[in-house]
Amino acid sequence: MAQQSASSGAPKASDGAGKTRPLGGWLLPSPPRSSIIGSRPGRLSWATVARAYGCFKLPVSEGRQMRLLDRMDPLAIADELPHTGHLLPERPSWGDQEPLSKIPFKILRDHEQLVSSCHFCVDDTKILSGSYDCTVKLWDAVDGVVIRNFEPVPRAPVLECSITADSKRIIAASFDKTIRAWDLETGKLLWNVKHDNFIFSCKFSPDGKYVVSALDVDCGICVMDAANISTVSLIKDHHKRMITACCFDHDSQKIASVSSDRTIKIWDVISQATLLTITKAHSNVISNCCFTFSGHFLCTSSWDKTLKIWNVHTGEFRSHGACVSLMQGHQGSVSSCQFARDASFLVSGGFDKSVVIWDVGEGCWKFSLKGHNDWVMDVAVSNNKKWILSASKDKTMRLWNIEKVDQIPLVIEYRKARGLTVSKCEECDRPFCIYESETSTEVFTKCVFCRLDARHSSEEIMSPLSEENLEANEGSAIEDN
Repeated sequence: MAQQSASSGAPKASDGAGKTRPLGGWLLPSPPRSSIIGSRPGRLSWATVARAYGCFKLPVSEGRQMRLLDRMDPLAIADELPHTGHLLPERPSWGDQEPLSKIPFKILRDHEQLVSSCHFCVDDTKILSGSYDCTVKLWDAVDGVVIRNFEPVPRAPVLECSITADSKRIIAASFDKTIRAWDLETGKLLWNVKHDNFIFSCKFSPDGKYVVSALDVDCGICVMDAANISTVSLIKDHHKRMITACCFDHDSQKIASVSSDRTIKIWDVISQATLLTITKAHSNVISNCCFTFSGHFLCTSSWDKTLKIWNVHTGEFRSHGACVSLMQGHQGSVSSCQFARDASFLVSGGFDKSVVIWDVGEGCWKFSLKGHNDWVMDVAVSNNKKWILSASKDKTMRLWNIEKVDQIPLVIEYRKARGLTVSKCEECDRPFCIYESETSTEVFTKCVFCRLDARHSSEEIMSPLSEENLEANEGSAIEDN
């Protein structure tokens, strides 16, 4: 009895001499006497060691559970517990996209469903987002926190949101066939308009005077006055199939629309007429479109995994097609596209979960940003060209810092491999890449956009002269006769 009280009730095991010893909660069976006698003095047989190890060995999950219970023991009196490490590593909000790329990024988490639309606003200090969780949110771009949830919230998933150039008003289109407008500063609901059709795209004009929406059943576009909500134009059957996206040019005078019928159309707001139509622009559904700041060029993205840039100012596409075709950047359908303000580069998002930056001047892939766990639905570029914003089906947005992109080892090596150097356009001061070739002696001092404009101007000058020469030749031929 005295021996039991001294052991404090701890489990005991008997050794070869018949003595007992506590095991700290684990019972070690005694090996057979024959195994001990058969082994050399001072050493245990391998069978004994194996049995002992098997008794003390714990599954990993059970060991972790015991460590957790040990730390949570309310009767523990130790001042410091040994550091056992985190079972699941904490995911940092800032980090490197790839070991060699050194692209800092920030993950914005607050939406509960797919994030369908994203925009920079208020001088790149705020972010606007819309989601399938039926919310429209305003974020602080520096802290990455939500400042406001716009109310009343839409009653259905938000497909797209847009903002005026002065960052004063926003609109959002949702699956309840309604467009809602709010004041950005106060969050007050200004108006809401309900259509008879689903609205797959909606955009504010840069001057804030008009709102254009793409209607699915009518395959048309509706242009409204943003002040009194009156209909300016309603163009039904504008396309043969559903319109996937529409956008204004910078002057708020032209509206580009793209469709699943693979057609591009430009509508003039003033004359209320279709200025041009590009049929069979892509080999699959055209998903999105965007103008350059000048309005001379339009980019389209498609499910055929490519992007194309069209010179809609000169109509050159009629004879030569797209002036730039961007391929071999995405491995899946391209969902969105956005020019930088000076059109020095283009950003696109795709269903391959990647964001791609394109060199517009050279017409080639520059580098890719990977990190999203699902489709990239929308992209945006800050006015200062330092940040890229991407919205994804993985319920998050990512804010990428590309300020030092030209110093990235991967980009430097790629340029060296292609023989690319960066120069500045002598006409518009836009940076562009030059391809250095030993077989070519041509030196470019202008970017691709200024070269195209110059070529168009020279063609306009030459065409009247050729007509005058033709008339003069015809006149001289008549006199000779």
